[in-house]
Amino acid sequence: MGGRTGTLLPLLLLFMQYLVIPLTANDDFNGLLSLQDELKNTPNWKASADPCDNWEGIRCTNSRVTSLILTSMNLMGKLSSEISQLSELQTLDLSYNKNITGQLPSSIGNLTNLINLNLIGCSFSGSIPDTIGNLQQLITLSLNNNSFSGRIPTSIGRLSNLYWLDLAENQLDGPLPVSDGNTPGLDMLVKAKHFHLEKNKFSGKIPSELFSSNMVLIHLLLSSNFLTGNIPETLGSVTHLEVIRFDRNSLSGPVPSNLNDLVNVNELYLSNNMLTGPIPDLTGMNNLHYVDMSNNSFDEFDFPPWISSLESLTTLMMENTHCQGEVPVNLFSLTNLQTVVLRNNRLNGTLDIGTTYSNQLQLIDLQNNSIESFTTRAKGYDKKLILVENPLCENKVESYCMVPQSKNTSTFSTLPNNCEPVNCNLDQDSSPNCKCAYPYKGTLFFRAPSFSDLGNPSYYIDIQGSLMKFAQSHKLPVDSVSISNLFKDSSENLEMSIQVFPSGQDRFNRTGISNIGFVLSNQTFKPPDKFGPFYFKAMPYGPFSEEYIESKKQSSIGVIIGAAIGGTVLLLLLLLAGFYAFHQKRRAERASDQLHPFARWDPNNGSGGVPQLKGARCFSFEELKKYTNKFSEENSIGSGGYGKVYLGTLPTGQLIAIKRAQKESMQGGLEFKTEIELLSRVHHKNLVSLVGFCFDQGEQMLVYEYVPNGSLKDNLSGKSGFRLDWMRRLKIALGAARGLAYLHELANPPIIHRDIKSTNILLDEHLNAKVSDFGLSKPMGEGEKGHVSTQVKGTMGYMDPEYYMTQQLTEKSDVYSFGVVMLELITARMPIERGKYIVRVVQTAIDRTKDLYNLQEILDPTISLQTSLKGLEKFVDLAMRCVEELGGNRPAMGDVVKEIENVMHMVGLNPNAESASTSASYEDVSKGNSGHPYNNEDFKYSGSFPTSKTDHQ
Repeated sequence: MGGRTGTLLPLLLLFMQYLVIPLTANDDFNGLLSLQDELKNTPNWKASADPCDNWEGIRCTNSRVTSLILTSMNLMGKLSSEISQLSELQTLDLSYNKNITGQLPSSIGNLTNLINLNLIGCSFSGSIPDTIGNLQQLITLSLNNNSFSGRIPTSIGRLSNLYWLDLAENQLDGPLPVSDGNTPGLDMLVKAKHFHLEKNKFSGKIPSELFSSNMVLIHLLLSSNFLTGNIPETLGSVTHLEVIRFDRNSLSGPVPSNLNDLVNVNELYLSNNMLTGPIPDLTGMNNLHYVDMSNNSFDEFDFPPWISSLESLTTLMMENTHCQGEVPVNLFSLTNLQTVVLRNNRLNGTLDIGTTYSNQLQLIDLQNNSIESFTTRAKGYDKKLILVENPLCENKVESYCMVPQSKNTSTFSTLPNNCEPVNCNLDQDSSPNCKCAYPYKGTLFFRAPSFSDLGNPSYYIDIQGSLMKFAQSHKLPVDSVSISNLFKDSSENLEMSIQVFPSGQDRFNRTGISNIGFVLSNQTFKPPDKFGPFYFKAMPYGPFSEEYIESKKQSSIGVIIGAAIGGTVLLLLLLLAGFYAFHQKRRAERASDQLHPFARWDPNNGSGGVPQLKGARCFSFEELKKYTNKFSEENSIGSGGYGKVYLGTLPTGQLIAIKRAQKESMQGGLEFKTEIELLSRVHHKNLVSLVGFCFDQGEQMLVYEYVPNGSLKDNLSGKSGFRLDWMRRLKIALGAARGLAYLHELANPPIIHRDIKSTNILLDEHLNAKVSDFGLSKPMGEGEKGHVSTQVKGTMGYMDPEYYMTQQLTEKSDVYSFGVVMLELITARMPIERGKYIVRVVQTAIDRTKDLYNLQEILDPTISLQTSLKGLEKFVDLAMRCVEELGGNRPAMGDVVKEIENVMHMVGLNPNAESASTSASYEDVSKGNSGHPYNNEDFKYSGSFPTSKTDHQ
């Protein structure tokens, strides 16, 4: 009996083995079919075939699916929870599919063999599931550029093998989790070299427990969050660190004295915080390339001598740091030095840059200091030198006493490789090897480059060469790589557009695209050291896009129709004759359009005739389509009820912002023409400049100069990552007031803006204010010096009550709106918030017998924490005069400018220098006069009102 059992047992095990293998492989099959059910545009997988038999995007080991890579496939839909059936999966990469939405299923935690999880640039939302902590083998976790919200799950701390953690550019909030004995935290990730957590909403202190000497972190990126408190001293124990970005938070207190123990750090960003105490001593940090400590509240200090010993330094940014004394001459002899920005400090004496200054030195910016002279040796310096707003520039018109147009861009663009450029179809591009093809496009974002000289082409040739060399060594089907559109964004990231062209054909297949996307998403490609950490954002690949597929369908339909009628020779001849006539007509129309660029502006369609332009250019639709990469989502930088705003680049390298109206929200022709005409003839540094417009192919587009730092509203709310201190807010108020005063008093004819609000005040790279959006503006013609009778238009919360009630528009209506903006500047509250109208809230809270007029409870916490708010009371007094009920009691904008200048003199600011809550009692405005405009939340109003006084009661 025992012998028979011994014989049967091996046979039974063999039978079970054959039984189990198909069952587990079948799980893979079912999991992939479930994935295909939830996601559109997956590859054309064969339902009856083995997934390991050359299915696109699939790689197998021992007949099990171990890799699923579908980058840049234009996938649409949600990720199925049945993904968990792929139990042997080691790599999952669905990056660069922006139409994958919904939550990341908690069943992802069942993929316990997963090593690489890359979901970059999708549209996942909701919380990161706690089950992520089950993926004990995980080495790479890249969830950046999504819309994840909620807190970082503490279970991530259990990923003991994690090397790369990237959660940047989401909506994550709460504190940074650390272990407490019962729950894990980020401090347990001792093998991780990369913490990329920037551009979220993290708050609270940076825990001291987060750092320890057994960590091997090299990149610590926490910029653009809401972190507060001190920088912990334990940071000094993480001696492997190479890049630190703490900028654009609300960190306070002194910088820990042991910071200079981090001798391997190359890039150090501490700017735009509220750091105090002595300037940190960085002696011994000889690997430092890039140092930015701007816009903090350090104690007054003489220029530190240790800076001149940092032999690797390329960039020194110390704007607005309370630095005083003379700039030492030996600073400029640092061999690698490229940029020195020390504006808005208290530097004095004589500037001497010596005769042995670095041959790489491109910019010395010392504007708004107290420098009295400079040596003749400095006069030989022929790069950018800015000394405006120093005593030595009084009554001088030297080039260094003027502010040059800021240019944080590079005009570099890959040139043809010794070949004759070719003309390609509109949907194709010419490669550096002069071949027409469909390139794979996207943007590389370098998070902490070690250089600031964007004009050095050798840098970009290096990275272009390294991309090509990498593609060849990994046998990717790449013919050539092109680079263009290089610029520094508002977060100090270096952006560059890349185009990767296919080899041997005019387009990539899905496998080629997936492989290229994967090496960029999984950080397999390593750029030259000078570029530092990066991430990639891909554009939808043309041949996989809906537009391309739809155009092919239309093309097929056209072929069928042509075949159906092709047999009728007579009809064909008639069609040819008709086509010829139409073609001749179109040629004549194009010639006419070139001579009369506004010929198609319909004067009988309510537009009032051809606009009278001064210096603005008329763009064609095709031109703007080219400058914006076909209005791609990658170039979209904003949106509103009117439509979208796109970032574009002119052939000259100039960045532009293109405001494209959507069909259903186009302005009337008259309003569109008004905005063009007004913007084309007003020129002031505090007004957004109009570059041109497009009124072509049924489109209405306005082309403005690009203003990089967004609206005042975004900056007050913290969305931009900047923290505006009291002095900056005064400068912004002054800039906006000057722009309005120009419109009222110097424009010919005078102009009433009619829609002044914080979203229509933009901030440039130096945080100077620029007034924008002239769509509702009204010029004051002859005989209209007192007022204009007009339909009431504007935005609730900012609208002048007198104008609302009488329909009599005056310059004082803008003054009222500006007064509301002034109150926003000190409170960071919306004009109407939870039924409370900001004017009434401030009026009720003011007590002029008390310090700061008793407004501490309603001040923006960002400025209420400052030790000195000198001039606040006078600023509030001016704001309250601007919002007087009767226009006659309000000051003119010219007087507003003078009074803000006086406030700035009080706090020791030069008004001509370039810049850079709890409830309170209130009057319930929902009661009483129902005709008052501030009963509802903020919205733009355009309509008729009764004029009889009794109709409002």
